[in-house]
Amino acid sequence: MRIAVNEQLYDAVPSSTAGTVRDEVKPDADVLIVNGFPAEPGQRLGDGDRLVLIRRGEVPSADELDALLTARHTPGVHERVKQATVGIAGVGGLGSAAAIALARTGVGRLIIADFDLVEPSNLNRQQYFLDQLGLPKVYALRDTLARINPHVHVTACHLRLTPGNIAEIFGAVDVLVEAFDRADQKAMLAETFTARFPDRPLVAGSGMAGFGPANSITTRRVFGSLYLCGDGETAAAPGIGLMAPRVGIAAHHQANAVLRLLLGEDPAAD
Repeated sequence: MRIAVNEQLYDAVPSSTAGTVRDEVKPDADVLIVNGFPAEPGQRLGDGDRLVLIRRGEVPSADELDALLTARHTPGVHERVKQATVGIAGVGGLGSAAAIALARTGVGRLIIADFDLVEPSNLNRQQYFLDQLGLPKVYALRDTLARINPHVHVTACHLRLTPGNIAEIFGAVDVLVEAFDRADQKAMLAETFTARFPDRPLVAGSGMAGFGPANSITTRRVFGSLYLCGDGETAAAPGIGLMAPRVGIAAHHQANAVLRLLLGEDPAAD
């Protein structure tokens, strides 16, 4: 039978277990993962199974890294998402968290755009660090993403998005994430992108301020290819700030919506 071992095709005898293949291929491996789930050495393998062998503490080669990064993925996901291009408009609390989730998922290319710099007040909810203060957000995030998954190609655009440049910057994306702070900018992006690319999905965010119930944040389809993540109501205002937990929940709703779209699933399905 034929299986994949660390993403390389391998001919195994029908009675093979995770342990017998480990002993033949990588005897010092102490973590065995079969089809995305940790396995014991005695687990029987079947035709088409995916076995990942990891030695704790070992720094993998560049050739192995891609397979090991995605060892816990559901089988069949990585091959599809690594071909995708996803745009992220705005890399603050929503956009930076969504970008990291998508990079860990193995999306092949991210196009990120923002004109802002990292400032101290961003650190309560955005995915930046003290040593990145003062840097353009897109460059700081690009560096962080490279530390997480160097196989993701990141195009960083340090500029203000306008109706005149949105099509040029995001013309190649399969899905666009809207992650602005201001309502007028959200509306501008949605109107411009959906008019220019009516069949391309746009995943927007609205309503994640404060510390209200996590379960009030949902993903729903607004119309056409426009999806909205958030509670749709709770905006930042005096006495209602933006905090990491709810912003992060909404951002991961957006990232999961993108993943489902790339896999041909409905993000708003129950």
